[in-house]
Amino acid sequence: MSANTTIPQNSLLQGSGLPPFAEITPEQVIPAFEQLLAELEAQLSTLEGNIQPNWSGLVEPLEKLTERLYWSWGIVSHLMGVKNSPELREAHETVQPQVVQFMNKLGQSQPIYNAFKELRTSDSWKNLASAQQRIVEAAIRDAELSGVGLQGEARERFNAIQMELAELSTKFSNHVLDATKAFSLTLTTKEEVDGLPQSWLSLAAQAARAAGEENATPENGPWRITLDFPSYNPFMQHSTRRDLREKLYKAYITRASSGKLDNQPLIERILALRQELANLLGFQNFAELSLTSKMASNVEAVETLLEELRSASYNSANQDLEALKAFASTKGAAEAQDLRHWDISFWAERQREEKFAFTAEELRPYFPLPQVLEGLFGLVNRLFGITVTPADGQAPVWHEDVRYFQIADETGTPIAYFYLDPYSRPAEKRGGAWMDVCINRSKITNNGVTAIRLPVAYLICNQTPPVDGQPSLMTFYEVETLFHEFGHGLHHMLTKVDYSGAAGINNVEWDAVELPSQFMENWCYERTTLFSMAQHYETGELLPEHYYQKLLAARNYMSGSVILRQVHFSLVDLELHSRYLPGSNETAADVRHRVAKTTTVLPPLPEDAFLCAFGHIFEGGYAAGYYSYKWAEVLSADAFAAFEEAGLEDEAAIKATGRRYRDTVLALGGSKHPMEVFQAFRGRQPSTSSLLKHNGLLVTSV
Repeated sequence: MSANTTIPQNSLLQGSGLPPFAEITPEQVIPAFEQLLAELEAQLSTLEGNIQPNWSGLVEPLEKLTERLYWSWGIVSHLMGVKNSPELREAHETVQPQVVQFMNKLGQSQPIYNAFKELRTSDSWKNLASAQQRIVEAAIRDAELSGVGLQGEARERFNAIQMELAELSTKFSNHVLDATKAFSLTLTTKEEVDGLPQSWLSLAAQAARAAGEENATPENGPWRITLDFPSYNPFMQHSTRRDLREKLYKAYITRASSGKLDNQPLIERILALRQELANLLGFQNFAELSLTSKMASNVEAVETLLEELRSASYNSANQDLEALKAFASTKGAAEAQDLRHWDISFWAERQREEKFAFTAEELRPYFPLPQVLEGLFGLVNRLFGITVTPADGQAPVWHEDVRYFQIADETGTPIAYFYLDPYSRPAEKRGGAWMDVCINRSKITNNGVTAIRLPVAYLICNQTPPVDGQPSLMTFYEVETLFHEFGHGLHHMLTKVDYSGAAGINNVEWDAVELPSQFMENWCYERTTLFSMAQHYETGELLPEHYYQKLLAARNYMSGSVILRQVHFSLVDLELHSRYLPGSNETAADVRHRVAKTTTVLPPLPEDAFLCAFGHIFEGGYAAGYYSYKWAEVLSADAFAAFEEAGLEDEAAIKATGRRYRDTVLALGGSKHPMEVFQAFRGRQPSTSSLLKHNGLLVTSV
């Protein structure tokens, strides 16, 4: 090797700034983490030996150390979700145990824990800003939840559990991805695709071409169905072939529940390990442990809210089902009196079409993605005074469809950036939609110069991709999903907190995190917002007024059923993490069926293995926390009610209320307790009445 030849730098070791996605390969993962973890181990030892119980001698150096790890590991985790491959999986599997081991070591560092406790009781405590105080208090709590107080065998066991849980969660996720990908059904006759809309036929023909049927056309097929949501859901809503709906439904509810991809043993193991972990830390069960870092103080508080919502929605859901049977009966359906699970979506869609005289499909041409983005960006400008502009080309991306945008304040100064990865890619991208942190806002001092590092977010959706030269034509549900994720993004990007540990969504109690996301969904129905984005992609014609009125009328269609479904998931999650004893004569699936007796009006099929794909609680962060969606929805409905009370037609009032919302809910991040933040915006504690009213379930006395 000649003297001037340099070894190419491993892109995963860059450590800060925008990830160089074009240069990152799975082959870099293992060497990068070998080097990084060795360096971080050395830094941790140095820090422990020279620790000072003050902000600059403890929190700042600790943050520098963890940020390097989060930067590199964040990229690998992100790519596992959006660009999954066998090579990346293998590298992730190799490195993950070492990362978990280091996190445990860091979380259990006695010198760091002692220094935090010393800082908490020192004279300088009162001089810290509330954001700094919350960061210190969270660090003490997190160290205790990381087993800092455990010794000897108990600590070893705790660490072994953490390691195994991390592996199980990744395996669970991979099983769901693989099981979803493994199933497909190719239809070849017109009769098999009867009732299906043009958009679905185009998508299914495109899927068939991608699978090797090069001559597939929307008109003549063949058509390929998958369990990916943009394919599965419209099929269940529109296919007149009841036998095929049944086949598809059963494939969907049994994903990852048999053979090599069976998640059932993983579920039992995860639940047993979580229970053991909780016991080691002195909690009775995992739900108790989970709630120590949430707004809801205990299991009873959560159950009280869920019972309130269950009793408000159960009868309504029952009436929904009876109404559906009666409707199917008027159409001469043989199955009318015995509707099965694979009939519900189909008849609900037919009834919706008749009741409100429009189909979900009819609206698609009015919601092309570029126009929806324009409407969304117009709304946030109107509410918060910010301007969103394309910044494509200013950041490397992981797929050609990914966009990059800049957010600027009223003065035109950039304050944040975000990536948008909008389309479904079942071969490499997990389902669902999410916001993730790429870079946190923070005050950074280098060589005596202090500057603000701007936040960057990842916004990921799985909507219908562009087909046959058309833009992505969105269902209204996909529009709501985009607004939801953008709400999370705003929480991260509009923070005014300069300490990254409490900036944006960091250090926000988990059951308050969904407030800004669910808040944004309400605006999809607001007249000004809707008409700014609902324009026909070919003619530019505005959505006709009668459609808008029908959308509003249909908003609470079967809302009792929708709420009951969320209550069902929340109570199953809570029961599994509080009262269920793994290894007893009841399985997790039995628990789900038991809870279903009072939380479903059509009990799940005996073979229903929904839990095997319930990624939120077995691979994501919602264990004993799924209720957070409903908890936060109480907050978000009440927050939107503030705008309704101000008057949605009164632009000056909307602007003033929007500014107050931005300065409290969006700006304060984790620097204050969410109840304090909510009260600063609303002037009072939250109430469930706004949520029930928005869902048409509030019984008002005459």
